[in-house]
Amino acid sequence: MFKEERQQQIIQILDEEHKVIASDLSKRLSVSEDTIRRDLKELDSQGLIKRVHSGALRKGPPVVDFSTRQNLYNEIKIKLAQKALTFVKDNMVLLIDGGTTNLHLVNNLPLSLKATIITNSPPIAMALSNHEHIEVIMIGGTLFKESMVNLGIDTVEELNTLRADLYIMGIYKIDQHTGISVPSRSEALVKRKMASVSSEILGMVTSDKLDTISKHIVCPTNQLTYLVTEQINKDIKTQYEKQDIIVIE
Repeated sequence: MFKEERQQQIIQILDEEHKVIASDLSKRLSVSEDTIRRDLKELDSQGLIKRVHSGALRKGPPVVDFSTRQNLYNEIKIKLAQKALTFVKDNMVLLIDGGTTNLHLVNNLPLSLKATIITNSPPIAMALSNHEHIEVIMIGGTLFKESMVNLGIDTVEELNTLRADLYIMGIYKIDQHTGISVPSRSEALVKRKMASVSSEILGMVTSDKLDTISKHIVCPTNQLTYLVTEQINKDIKTQYEKQDIIVIE
């Protein structure tokens, strides 16, 4: 088997299984582990995969700004938001951070909903302006324009005084073993604090984000209560359910 053909097979296996182990690949492709490691290193340098200890993960979606993400996968995000709406009830205190899928959820909230919504996202706060029965608590801080959320020590200190029934977390990347992660350390710190002040956590995740990682860990994956996603491989779904996460497809 030529190197290019072998590397294409590795990418195909990753697309289907989300994670590969070097020792397993060497057996499946009938080559040495050293050859597989060189393949993984080369594919990583090309930006096609993400190398991790003992193997590799899918690369996942690229880092793009909020306005660009608003135009991606909208049909899927709307479907995820509609599934997540079933967990939003009257008189709840909801904590909703940034993210385009979270914005779709807010845009689809019934006007009759009676709730308190805490957010550090200006676009989400603005989207709630016509909901007369929702009290909106806007958390301050320094605006991180790439994600359109307020971050920093002021944000964390305000969260110390608040408690939420349900935190709807905008998820950038998630891996069964590594956890939930984001590119920005400041955003990771704020999300971690939000998780700590919430009774339950819900994340809406398009399938391209599953089993991918970024630089800064927010929290372990098993801190999620609900994972709302697309139809996914049964084995992958089982792995998340083994962590006591309720997976909604």
